[in-house]
Amino acid sequence: MRTRNSRLRMLGCVVCIVLLGGLVRGAVAQEKFEADKKGKVSGVIQSRSGDLVTIQTKKTGDLAIINLSDDTKIERKKDFRLRRKDMDITAMVPGLTIDVEGVGNAKGQLDAKKVVFDPDTFAVEVAEERQIQLNQAAAARAQSTANQGVSAAGQAQSSADQAQQSANQAGQLAGAAGAAAITDAQAVEMVNQRVSDLGDYKTVEEAGLFFDTGKATISDSDKQALDKLAKDAAGVPGYMIEIAGYASSTGTKAENERLSDERAAAVADYLRNTANVPMRRILVPAGYGASHPVASNDSSLGRDINQRVDVKVLVNKGLAEGVS
Repeated sequence: MRTRNSRLRMLGCVVCIVLLGGLVRGAVAQEKFEADKKGKVSGVIQSRSGDLVTIQTKKTGDLAIINLSDDTKIERKKDFRLRRKDMDITAMVPGLTIDVEGVGNAKGQLDAKKVVFDPDTFAVEVAEERQIQLNQAAAARAQSTANQGVSAAGQAQSSADQAQQSANQAGQLAGAAGAAAITDAQAVEMVNQRVSDLGDYKTVEEAGLFFDTGKATISDSDKQALDKLAKDAAGVPGYMIEIAGYASSTGTKAENERLSDERAAAVADYLRNTANVPMRRILVPAGYGASHPVASNDSSLGRDINQRVDVKVLVNKGLAEGVS
């Protein structure tokens, strides 16, 4: 068990680095769908902007734009941590492979009628992507350093060798993750990194909500904060809302994961049912247990601060720059 947990922690580090770097792609063609014609496509999500999901298709490698709506049906091939099925649409984040059926619209996009995804493949895909990026980065660093002079060539080769070794380890971890068919909460937590950590998104507004020990009930003052955030977000083109729940270190790991999940879910439910935010605009409302503390858990005040939910309004940086 210790060896497996170590392997999962290492994979988690790989995943985190990938998310922080984003999924870097060169210029590629865009697939167009004929208006009013049925279509199917499979691919990996590259970015999100409001209801629009950009994927890179498996068949051709072209980009395709998927339009989500209230009519889109989301199906998962297996259970995904503690998440309720009515929140599956919130899992549409970069790195996830999806199969889409729908009808083309006048803009050449595919209006999605059904989206199917398998959460277990996410860990393997991001690890493989990291291996590709490490190989590219190693070559670039080696070339750049070598150009500075013969004296630096040895250092460049050493850097390239180290990066290549890391890439090989990432590939091995990806294979191990696939063979193990990751299903436990710890592994999914590592894969389920916060979308705001990706370089492609900008936080335009945020709110911090705080909870009583062992509770997932939103206070009246925090409801007012959520109402304001939802109202402000509605005026932002292509907005998305990320919800991350946390706990103090008071309980066991399992208890903290459950409690932080319940807090994140409570906020998502409030935004949808009371503040009229479409669930498709909410990204992975997840609990992260006692991770990411913002204060010391050694004092009661610090624990109170850590019993929180962070809510962020995000926009795709490309869109944000286009409208600024």
